[in-house]
Amino acid sequence: QVQLMESGGGLVQAGGSLKLSCAASDSIFKYAAVAWYRQAPGKQRELVATITSRGYTNYFDSAKGRFTISRDNAKNTVYLQMNGLKPEDTAVYYCKGVATSYDHWGQGTQVTVSS
Repeated sequence: QVQLMESGGGLVQAGGSLKLSCAASDSIFKYAAVAWYRQAPGKQRELVATITSRGYTNYFDSAKGRFTISRDNAKNTVYLQMNGLKPEDTAVYYCKGVATSYDHWGQGTQVTVSS
């Protein structure tokens, strides 16, 4: 089973930036798409951005204009560049690999944005 490992989270001041990484233990092409989700305390997990195996991207309201999802196929890694961070972006960020008949979650990385 492919394992996904997120990294890059941390504490940042409002207005700052972070770049999250989601590294796969095997070929990232095993997935039709990779998505970033986040879950804030007391809230449901929400979809942030997706990128397909062909590089097509989609962003959801929370990410539009501030976040960029990208992938490095040679490194089997998907990134989430987050700029203009706000305190409401504080959450655990997860990546999920989506294939036809299965999906895999990473363990998450904490992002905390101070005001």
